[in-house]
Amino acid sequence: MFLKMAKETGSEKNIPEDYRWDALKTKEGMELKRFYEELLRELDWYSAKEEGLGNLYEGLLEKNANEKKSGAGQYFTPRVLIDVMTELIAPQPGERCNDPACGTFGFMIAADHYVKEHTNDWMDLTEEEAEFEQKEAFTGAELVHETHRLALMNAMLHDIEGKIYLCDTLSNQGKVMHGFDVVLTNPPFGTKKGGERANRDDFTYQTSNKQLNFLQHIYRSLKADGKARAAVVLPDNVLFADGEGERIRADLMDKCNLHTVLRLPTGIFYAQGVKTNVLFFTRGTADQNNTEKVWFYDLRTNMPSFGKTNPLKYDHFREFITAYTAENRHAVEDDRWSVFTREELGNTLDKGLIRDDSVLDYDDLPDPIESGEECIAQLEEAVDLLKSVVKELKSLESTEVEV
Repeated sequence: MFLKMAKETGSEKNIPEDYRWDALKTKEGMELKRFYEELLRELDWYSAKEEGLGNLYEGLLEKNANEKKSGAGQYFTPRVLIDVMTELIAPQPGERCNDPACGTFGFMIAADHYVKEHTNDWMDLTEEEAEFEQKEAFTGAELVHETHRLALMNAMLHDIEGKIYLCDTLSNQGKVMHGFDVVLTNPPFGTKKGGERANRDDFTYQTSNKQLNFLQHIYRSLKADGKARAAVVLPDNVLFADGEGERIRADLMDKCNLHTVLRLPTGIFYAQGVKTNVLFFTRGTADQNNTEKVWFYDLRTNMPSFGKTNPLKYDHFREFITAYTAENRHAVEDDRWSVFTREELGNTLDKGLIRDDSVLDYDDLPDPIESGEECIAQLEEAVDLLKSVVKELKSLESTEVEV
């Protein structure tokens, strides 16, 4: 793609003649494969990075994600949301950052950019500190082969050499990822195929809900130093799911200070009916009673409908950023901003939504398509949970028969 682009734009002068597009298109079969390997070893990509092809590549990924037929939206988080989450978490030089469901590596690209922006492009760092940023600071994991390849290319074009695992974080492979200072992520939605539970033998709570399992992984992967922190995009069901969901939320609030929940608008992801939130939390030094109160910001109710014609912008987050960063959060005067003690929350985090004025206007009722998609998503989750129960019952039955 880059060689073809260089030819079409007349900018091949920085590419050795033997490795240009015209040379590549003459190759076939094993000769083409060997040519690719030699090209990737020998071609100097430094000029491509300097010409901003990293940003261009991310732009192509975003464009592809916006094409619903491609299915790419499942791994692409809106750039503005990534930037806001990264800004508020504020990764620092020397910190180990991770995305356990990294998709095309967007969160780690943003974290790297944030550090560079605040260190004069590493010029304020020592040589050893700069080398750490390039080679160790930013890591991730991705399950899908094709997406993993996109992540590797994205990292390379942004001069990031941190490890990107090709693995299932919710399997025992994911146990290698721990001891992080920062986690920024948007785990995939839904349940494990066929209602199966995660096969991580170090999880305290077993569930088929992928987001709850990712949540367990994330807060367990943070350093227990009182400073390690995370911002995680999660759907509404994580806030109110009972059973193991309730126990995982309690464990999260014991081990971490869950200080902020941002209720996100609908329509910002490829599945229009999905309702999501960002959970911000900091790992405590102990495993009990780290959360005393949780602040909520409602960026969902009485908001415009977002989509291609009205994309989510940074300006939509300004009031939330003001509230989040306020020295005295209680002094913030914003109807969308509220706080609940842990005792007031009880067994749910499904709080903080303000009165929806739109339901009073019959011409502005919720989109029936969006409502239908939301119902379908909930029914599919219920079916997967039932499959999980049936599977366990069959397992118990077969055990009894053997006895």
